[in-house]
Amino acid sequence: MAEQSSVFDMIGPVMIGPSSSHTAGVVRIGRVARKILGKHPDKAEITFYNSFARTYEGHGSDRAIIAGLMDFKTDDERIRNAFDHANEMGFEFKFRSVGNANTMHPNTVKVVASCGEKKVEVIGESRGGGVIKISGVNGFGVGFNANLTTMILLANDKKGAIAFIATILANDECNIASMSVNRKGKNDQACHVIEMDSKPPQITIDYLKHLTWINEVIFIPDIDF
Repeated sequence: MAEQSSVFDMIGPVMIGPSSSHTAGVVRIGRVARKILGKHPDKAEITFYNSFARTYEGHGSDRAIIAGLMDFKTDDERIRNAFDHANEMGFEFKFRSVGNANTMHPNTVKVVASCGEKKVEVIGESRGGGVIKISGVNGFGVGFNANLTTMILLANDKKGAIAFIATILANDECNIASMSVNRKGKNDQACHVIEMDSKPPQITIDYLKHLTWINEVIFIPDIDF
């Protein structure tokens, strides 16, 4: 009798797991959350919504999100044993499921991850074929897929901010593919999400970080796509 394959056998050259939606997309969402946190998390609470709430254990989405949070790529064979690796690192995690969130995409996962005092919240959607959409970051509505160089700036809402940031990047010959801004209110916190064709020089990132009205600069390279 031929040996049966597990759901975490290699499928093609770029993915470990049973499906691109339930594994590759979820790993990428986890990796985005890890990049936004900026370091390996020591705790995480993961909530699976809608169809994910029913299938995440059987399809390995639980191991996939933990693997992504440890910055494993989609072809990393350690994905199948992600829980063991997390335990070795002292990484604590728990899962929740919400089966009827009508306003959310069927394959949605929310990650609340922390390291020490720093905590981030990331909401991602697995769109199929390994494609993802990040729809929320720290309470701000966003909409990027992390297959381009992406910069997130958390800043004070002020006049001329968009034009100023775009000019700085243009001077370094960074072509902006898309840019969106979401704010909590007038003259309150704003979240700028900029997708670019290339990474800006480190000196530009450092300059933006040191501006008094910019509170945080998060740089996300393209996520294993």
